[in-house]
Amino acid sequence: MSTVAVQAQQKKISTRVFDGIIVAGYTDNGAYINCTGPGVKYIAPKWNLMLGLLPSIKIKEDTSDVKNAMFTPALGFGATLTIFKHLTLQIPTFYTPKTNTNNGRWTLGAGLGYKI
Repeated sequence: MSTVAVQAQQKKISTRVFDGIIVAGYTDNGAYINCTGPGVKYIAPKWNLMLGLLPSIKIKEDTSDVKNAMFTPALGFGATLTIFKHLTLQIPTFYTPKTNTNNGRWTLGAGLGYKI
């Protein structure tokens, strides 16, 4: 008579409430804070790269006579690289609309963040 051993597998259930990346960085003589939005991600064993939209808050003091708010919402586009499981490096681009004195233009930035 032979004996058969049966092992059951249990799925590990994640209890994370928030899954995302928070980044702070520098762009256009000011700062930005963002959480990555929708995008396309390439996943490798030790790193991943995401290209996507970056809903952000830009922080910049306006030096003109008629001032804009210091904190303004912005939508950027860029690349976010995650290494060492939680460290993120980001290269975003933001569009600055034209004004009476300046043309509209795209600006690059650089940021460092944490993957939750």
